[in-house]
Amino acid sequence: MFATARRTAVHLELRDAYTPDDPLFLRWLDGYVTSADIAEQEHEWAEIVRTAVGRGVTMRRVRVVSEPLAPFTRFEYEGAGALNEAAGEQVRWLPRRQAGGLCLPANDYWVLDDRLVRFGYFSGVGDYVGAELTDDPAVAEQCGSAFEGAWERAIPHKDYRPQ
Repeated sequence: MFATARRTAVHLELRDAYTPDDPLFLRWLDGYVTSADIAEQEHEWAEIVRTAVGRGVTMRRVRVVSEPLAPFTRFEYEGAGALNEAAGEQVRWLPRRQAGGLCLPANDYWVLDDRLVRFGYFSGVGDYVGAELTDDPAVAEQCGSAFEGAWERAIPHKDYRPQ
């Protein structure tokens, strides 16, 4: 999917937990994983980001988070600098209490080049259950607008201090 992006790829994350049985996350919970370990284990994502950014694609991600951070969100926070940002993806954090007044979709999504939207679906505990693609211009515009509203309020990773 990212190979088709030419200008932008934006991602809005709305959950506090994903893939609760992820072995890397479970080892992190036990204190055996550092941010460098996360970056090393997730090298495939880093390569996707580096390749897209190398083609001139701007990649941005907003994580809407509850505070204090849930364990999985803290795991993501600890890896964001060494993984996402080191690869060229810009990451911001939006505490849920600062998201009031924004109209955000009910599901996580990616928007590529303001035209293709990929919704990600997860169970109540965070297991991945599927995805849906749409190129409906109205949906792409709504999701793009919601992302931009969240982006403007969100705190850059280097400045965010989780509670």
